Amino acid sequence: MALILDLFRLDGKVALVTGCKRGIGKAMSEALAEAGAHIIGVSANLELQGSEIETSVKALNKNFYPYQCDFSNRGNLYAFINQVKKDHPQIDILINNAGTILRKPVADHPDEYWDEVIAVNQTTPFILARELGKEMLKRQKGKIIFTASLLTFQGGINVPGYTASKSAIGGITRAFANEWASKGINVNAIAPGYVTTDNTAALQADEGRSKSIMERIPAGRWGMPEDFKGPVVLLASSASDYMHGSIVTVDGGWMGR
Repeated sequence: MALILDLFRLDGKVALVTGCKRGIGKAMSEALAEAGAHIIGVSANLELQGSEIETSVKALNKNFYPYQCDFSNRGNLYAFINQVKKDHPQIDILINNAGTILRKPVADHPDEYWDEVIAVNQTTPFILARELGKEMLKRQKGKIIFTASLLTFQGGINVPGYTASKSAIGGITRAFANEWASKGINVNAIAPGYVTTDNTAALQADEGRSKSIMERIPAGRWGMPEDFKGPVVLLASSASDYMHGSIVTVDGGWMGR
């Protein structure tokens, strides 16, 4: 019988992490490597040699395989999928983390904002999970983790496309889990609260909004990318083998309010 900490080990596993260059995705990549996994990293502007995340992963004596992909372009997405499947026939863990946010009030929110956010945040994660999940189905084993949001549950302000996309991620997570739980594949999501990343720079700079957000977080602070290391290893490992369709909030207690 495995000791409890052994259930969290990812020795020899291969994890694909989208949006790995910085923020939450970078912290998740580092955590998975610390737990023993090799990392396939992809971001729109990821350096193909010498990136910070590559240096971090290789310092742990794990392999790092860098890719670039513009996830707003469907053709680029499928070209990436075809290449990465050719290069890495077995991908054990998929972290659908890449995302974007464009801010304008609903009355002024243009079509191009909506289209880009939906493409990156909703369509791309669905296609990646479907296409890479087909190989997991053959093996009857795999872990898929989506990055959801507090706006999976709430409406937000000035970000209708982002809210729509993250609401959809909640449904997509449950839909995949309903079909694939019996086939050995765990599909779950992590919903970050307010975290100090590039995506929240505008909120952090807005003194009034930042103050009101802080007042509602029971933990009394914004989240940090490192707060996601434990949850991602849990959901990527055998420790979560009976978790299916869960959306794990990592939010300092926000949803508890």
